Amino acid sequence: MRETAWQVPRIPVGDGFQAVVDWLQNNIGPFFDAIDTIIKGVVEGLSDALQAPPAPVLIVLFAALGWWQRGWRFGVGSAVGFALIDSLDRFPSAMETLAQVLVAGVVAVAIAVPIGILAARNATVSRVVRPVLDFMQTLPAFVYLIPVIFFFSIGPVPGVVATVVFALPPGVRLTELGIRQVDPEMVEAGEAFGSPPRKILTEIQLPLALPTILAGVNQIIMLSLSMVVISGMVGAPGLGAEVYAAVTSLKLGSGFEAGLGVVVLAIYLDRLSSAPPERKDR
Repeated sequence: MRETAWQVPRIPVGDGFQAVVDWLQNNIGPFFDAIDTIIKGVVEGLSDALQAPPAPVLIVLFAALGWWQRGWRFGVGSAVGFALIDSLDRFPSAMETLAQVLVAGVVAVAIAVPIGILAARNATVSRVVRPVLDFMQTLPAFVYLIPVIFFFSIGPVPGVVATVVFALPPGVRLTELGIRQVDPEMVEAGEAFGSPPRKILTEIQLPLALPTILAGVNQIIMLSLSMVVISGMVGAPGLGAEVYAAVTSLKLGSGFEAGLGVVVLAIYLDRLSSAPPERKDR
């Protein structure tokens, strides 16, 4: 009989993670209930607001915003794209998806930018944050859904929470990078004139780092959109739910139409969020 090869003893990492999740649920469950109530109320309220006007009105508004930000060509293209979504009877679902993306994106930016600023100004924070961000970026997207389902059940809330966690790393990294790339001589000049650290940050570092920070915001929005579609698997409404339903029922046409709606939203949000503050006539 052949001897069994030696193996490294099993480390019960999964059991430890389960114990942590159970402890959080048992000890701070009301906190998660409050988060659930707030996020659900905001997402549903924004979704209702986006669906309240007739679709043609919103199409004109989206086109006007695109025209103002990127020029008339993008404005016309936006109108055509959203009109296509409406013609496919996917406009309400697209607005539900847009509401989730906006909520998740705003929350992620509100968390990522301050952490990035702190990491840029404090080497210890940067060393601590960097491996955490590496872990968050390399962990498969579907894994984020497991603990949030446990805390928030199914619906839009677990999708939004998982989306925020998934979209944070590029925002933090690019904010830190932008501030670190500011010319040290500019900072030294501000210090020479007696400017306090807060004024140097707000009047020198942030304005000069703004293009890089905006690139991070753009990445947050795009990752939010990709994750919101995946979160359709856990009951989040919108185009993601329609894509998932089409996959499970093998409805090729329905899945393609919903996916086309996602593409239009992705292009619109990408171009809109990557535009500089001034209008570009092109």
